[in-house]
Amino acid sequence: MQVSHKGDSVKMIDHTGKVFAIRLSFAAGIVMLLIKWYAYSITGSSAILSDAIESVVHIVGVAFAVYSLWLSLKPADVSHLYGHEKISYFSAGVEGGLIVLAGAYIIFVSVKRLIFGIELTNLDQGTYFTIGAAVINLFLGSYLVWKGKRSNSLILIANGKHVLTDSWTSFGVVAGLCLTLLTGWLPFDPIVAIIAAANILWTGGKLIRQSAAGLMDEASSDVGNTLRKVLDAETEKRGLGYHQLRYRESGNSLWIEFHLLFPKGTLLDDAHLTATEIEHLIKNTFNKDVNIVTHLESSYKHDEIHKEELH
Repeated sequence: MQVSHKGDSVKMIDHTGKVFAIRLSFAAGIVMLLIKWYAYSITGSSAILSDAIESVVHIVGVAFAVYSLWLSLKPADVSHLYGHEKISYFSAGVEGGLIVLAGAYIIFVSVKRLIFGIELTNLDQGTYFTIGAAVINLFLGSYLVWKGKRSNSLILIANGKHVLTDSWTSFGVVAGLCLTLLTGWLPFDPIVAIIAAANILWTGGKLIRQSAAGLMDEASSDVGNTLRKVLDAETEKRGLGYHQLRYRESGNSLWIEFHLLFPKGTLLDDAHLTATEIEHLIKNTFNKDVNIVTHLESSYKHDEIHKEELH
């Protein structure tokens, strides 16, 4: 038996909010890119260049995220019986890969300037533009992560973390520009750019790791502990057993399956009602779409029939 959770009207409202958030991120990314490239054009700063490159990566990443979000919201069809939500993990991996490439390029440019010389102009103006971009991205990134967690959207969370990384990079750039202005020592600029790039590489690596875990159906210990806690309590209270518990997360959805063991002579109608009650208890525990497949079995001669140990 299989049951799903959430009403269609709630889903529609939630999906509309996701689409608005990702479009807002795309529009803001274009504005940030224009601001940062202008700041770089008037200063020639490696640190500001690193910030501007991060914005280029952000726009490319969010463009793919827009497509991924659209695809993830499509219902299941004859070719994709479990829906299209796994694109969320692929989207996070693409964005993480772009972030890593950006970080590597920033380090290359900064080291090159340390070796062959540094020329900077209009640092005060560039600093003001960079501060403005950092503050805007801080609020935007925080909103995207909040919205993503609230709606269980990996796409929004990944994009929000990318925007926050962009913001921290900008604040780091501002610190480097201020040090350069105060001391007059030009190498502060590329050195800060390298530090910012290292942070970018770390963030991109984490997104790639998260993407790989999702695509490989890596089990979440938190989800597993919560499931076992509910099943242990409910089966013990009802005099039942269970085994073959498996679960996986697919974007915004959680798919669960397990076998319930009933005493000999239990009527099918009664077993079905009990299983349905346990399923609803499990679904109410998670703040996401939950799909459960329960296999009903008799505990009578179960080991002999299946030749396996009970869970």
